[in-house]
Amino acid sequence: MSLDLTGASAPLRRHWTRALDFARRGDWPRAAIAFESAERLAPTAAVFPLNRARALLRSGRADDALAAVERARALDADDPLACWLQAAALGQLGRHAEVAEVLLALPREQRHDLEMHRLLALSLMQLGRHREAVAAFLDALSLKIDDAPTHYQLGLAFRALGMPREAIECFRTAVALGASPIEHCARALLAFDLRGACDWTAADALVRALADDARAWPGADAARRTEPFVYVALLDDAQVQLAAARACASAIAAGTRALPPRAVALREPLRIGYVSADFREHATMHLLIETLERHDRSRVDVTLYSHSFDDGSPMRRRTEAACARFVDIGALSDAQAAQRIRDDAIDILVDLKGYTNGHRLALFAHRPAPLQASWLGYPGTSGAGFIDYVIGDAVVTPLAHEADFSERIAQLPVCYQPNDRQRPRPDATPRADCGLPDEALVLASFNQPYKISPAVFDVWCALLRELPEAVLWTLDGSAALRATLEGEAARRGVEPSRIVWAPRLDQAAHLARLRNADLFLDAWPCNAHTTASDALWAGVPVVSVSGRSFASRVAASLLQAVGLPELAHDTPEAYARCVIALARDAQRRAAMRAHLLAARDASPLFDGARVARDLEDLYQRMWAARVAGGPLPHLPAAPARGHRT
Repeated sequence: MSLDLTGASAPLRRHWTRALDFARRGDWPRAAIAFESAERLAPTAAVFPLNRARALLRSGRADDALAAVERARALDADDPLACWLQAAALGQLGRHAEVAEVLLALPREQRHDLEMHRLLALSLMQLGRHREAVAAFLDALSLKIDDAPTHYQLGLAFRALGMPREAIECFRTAVALGASPIEHCARALLAFDLRGACDWTAADALVRALADDARAWPGADAARRTEPFVYVALLDDAQVQLAAARACASAIAAGTRALPPRAVALREPLRIGYVSADFREHATMHLLIETLERHDRSRVDVTLYSHSFDDGSPMRRRTEAACARFVDIGALSDAQAAQRIRDDAIDILVDLKGYTNGHRLALFAHRPAPLQASWLGYPGTSGAGFIDYVIGDAVVTPLAHEADFSERIAQLPVCYQPNDRQRPRPDATPRADCGLPDEALVLASFNQPYKISPAVFDVWCALLRELPEAVLWTLDGSAALRATLEGEAARRGVEPSRIVWAPRLDQAAHLARLRNADLFLDAWPCNAHTTASDALWAGVPVVSVSGRSFASRVAASLLQAVGLPELAHDTPEAYARCVIALARDAQRRAAMRAHLLAARDASPLFDGARVARDLEDLYQRMWAARVAGGPLPHLPAAPARGHRT
């Protein structure tokens, strides 16, 4: 920002010149001080607080920058640059609604900056206003059509709108434009969405390239933004997953300042904080809610830190009632949220998201709690030095696999996954209402399409050829996806009409229709997780393949916990033999169904009170290890507590 200082005092010119010199050198903290000195000498000129605001923003002091820009706007309310700086400061503070309000109040002709359009679009995304975000991203591209990050972010908006084809083209364009800060993210999501569209040839080539790149990264020093969940979902290579997670965690932590360490001591109740965007009608809460309700408040004092919208659902209300405190941190920056958690004196802070959509792992990089753990929402390592423990069990996180995790392993005694025994127990929906033939053998798989690889579909089609009385019952998708999978079935010698498409339903209706399945065919390398629990709850035996990685061992953990470990196999060939044997043995299937329906009341898998006690015991052991000082140990599973009602 230039200024004509003809006739200004010598001290004013001196401070201005020094401030500009510091700014040219990138010494933004000293530039802010010099601009403030100039401002004192000319308190009615908006240019000085505006420049100070810019320097403070570059210094990471968004709160102070906001105060400076508000002073500038008091002097000149209509200055578009002041509006832009105000929006930028609000954006750094995570105050997205105010960002949108400020920028949308500007006349359209004054919104002529690429970064302004992108900030508006990103704030609209955070507010769930995805169609408006698409328009803002397109405005940004009208100014710079070859901006790779904007194409990538536009792809994210299309994904949120359920428009995968458009998202794929955006990611493809971002990748074609070459190196940028989001190159690895764009390539990963392109691979993921191509797999979700069952465009297997293109997806598999990209997945191989992603894995090769990750193997070449030199470890934690290679800070790269990527999408670690893609590696978890599409690969059974735990070392590649660790490399991708470490690179992303390093990028998240870069420039983040940890809060000073806090003194620790043994005490009860321990203060436990759970952080998630999913405290609403969501698969995570279908699993977790009863455990939260069953926590012993004399042992643990629980605070939920929510960074999602309130969907007004019964599950949201149930969740709010299940804890001592429910704190909305959605409008707080990561640093502000971390300070709030520190002020609450949380002992153990638990991340329930991992690298899934809407995570706030950057909050954890500030080290708000003395002990930080990852549990339930992400089936893999965080790769982060700021996450101390990953909570698993002896199947998904065996101690023999410690090299696959950046964290110490803490094992629950039965299964890492809790369940809600209060979930519905509906009668079966009539088969005709589901489009299922009355006499067919129903092989169900309600996994998301990205889990269906050509290898998985080869086995499923071979089973359909071997079992002419069978149909494959799977989750419905777009017309393009249905056409693709039906075409792939035909190429494998299976009549497309033998695929029955199931629309998306609410949980109660889904559980009711699941009762019609004879067997649930799991996918690999990323197993069914909540989907597998739903099938077991509905009395449907789940046949699975286990691998090396956490995500590929979840069904095995569930099956062991529910007393059917023989249904988890090491190879696809053994899996296929098991399905055929069960298909031809109606009596054995009926016995398994009866066993599973009884397990809803008898199995530790569905015992929320037991999981709560086991988790509290584990928290006590984790905390004792922190208080003792020194390197944290792995914590193998303690003996399981008895069944509770």
